[in-house]
Amino acid sequence: MCAMDYEIAQRHLRTNKLMGVDFLPVSKVETNVTGSSQQELLEQLQIEHNDSCPHCTQETGYTQTVFGAGNPCASLMFIGEAPGAEEDACGEPFVGAAGQKLNEIIQAIGLTREEVYIANVLKSRPPQNRTPLPTEIQACGPYLKKQIEIIQPDVIVTLGSPATKYILDTDQGITKIRGLWNSYNDIPVLPTYHPAYLLRNYTTEVRGQVWVDMQEVISKLP
Repeated sequence: MCAMDYEIAQRHLRTNKLMGVDFLPVSKVETNVTGSSQQELLEQLQIEHNDSCPHCTQETGYTQTVFGAGNPCASLMFIGEAPGAEEDACGEPFVGAAGQKLNEIIQAIGLTREEVYIANVLKSRPPQNRTPLPTEIQACGPYLKKQIEIIQPDVIVTLGSPATKYILDTDQGITKIRGLWNSYNDIPVLPTYHPAYLLRNYTTEVRGQVWVDMQEVISKLP
């Protein structure tokens, strides 16, 4: 094993232990990191959103919109609910404590943050980081669906109830359908716990459930 491979293996082992497991992923999934046309379409969509979103153009209690980040041709897309304070400050999704945990999860399945795409249903921070209201989601959410149309991921992972309910058009909470495969426009969708929930409930059981979910995701990726 070369030095680089050894470093990668050690990194995976450390992150896996943080997830409550003590073995390495069976394989590393390769993704296509090209796609200038998709990136251009996403940039155009971001401009359209910032100019026209029925929700975000009316709200004033946030610093900047947080549109999305990552590989525009990603095979795997993670969807959360809304930016928090850290995300609002820097303009990138999942950069706070929950974001660090998501990074560990991504690394534990053999990928990097740059290889996946990360977005939220709501593009602007709700007041006091509260859960987005259904009316807010319905107003801003269509831009997320346009992101999905552009990226065309092979698998979507919804993080928590708001994202899961919107993408799957369901009233069921995350505890009811976590780990159960569904689909959105023929794209496989796996709901799992939001990293913030994982941090609040950092038990062996919850960590194990998330790890099982991620193994399911690996099995679906090309």
